[in-house]
Amino acid sequence: MNSRLARPLLHPLGRLALPLVLAASLTLSGCGYNDFQRLDEQTRAAWSEVLNQFQRRADLIPNLVETVKGEAAFEQETLSRVIEARARATAIQVTPEMLDDPQAMERFQQAQGQLGSALSRLLAVAENYPNLKANQGFQDLRVQLEGTENRVTVARNRYIESVQQYNVLARSFPSNLTAMVFGYQPKPGFTVADEAAISTPPKVDFGSQGGR
Repeated sequence: MNSRLARPLLHPLGRLALPLVLAASLTLSGCGYNDFQRLDEQTRAAWSEVLNQFQRRADLIPNLVETVKGEAAFEQETLSRVIEARARATAIQVTPEMLDDPQAMERFQQAQGQLGSALSRLLAVAENYPNLKANQGFQDLRVQLEGTENRVTVARNRYIESVQQYNVLARSFPSNLTAMVFGYQPKPGFTVADEAAISTPPKVDFGSQGGR
């Protein structure tokens, strides 16, 4: 009697606990949980590179503005638009949560797009100023900006691809069930218009035609 009382009593659910844990682990692996982790990190890394290139462009603009100011007759309205657009773009607080906020992403894209347009306008107007075209410092900055725009394009393409992979996983069966359980929402990307023009960086190289 005492030996029977000393024997531990196992609840039927207790005997099922280990198999259930193993089954849950296999289910998570098979339904894309690990893929969500990998693609989420990949997307964040790609976005960081986009930000790095936009910051590089922003850092070049003050020197460009100072160089252009040396041309007394330069259009002040064009110059002011670049300064204001840069201020708006750099004023946006970039946080990791932005990747999951469509409105924040849209505001960021609009600000960067406005800066790119203002910058392209400034460089195009500079075509009319021989002193600027002959200024080696200005030409060096122009070349650096052109390289940066190309890097921005490459970085944005990589980010778009990463978001597409993540979103396909979030919307496909059965991984969409894992997304629902763990709250993996599709990520906002660049707008359709931006994606259509993504392969063509803004043209800032006007020097090759200036002497014709």
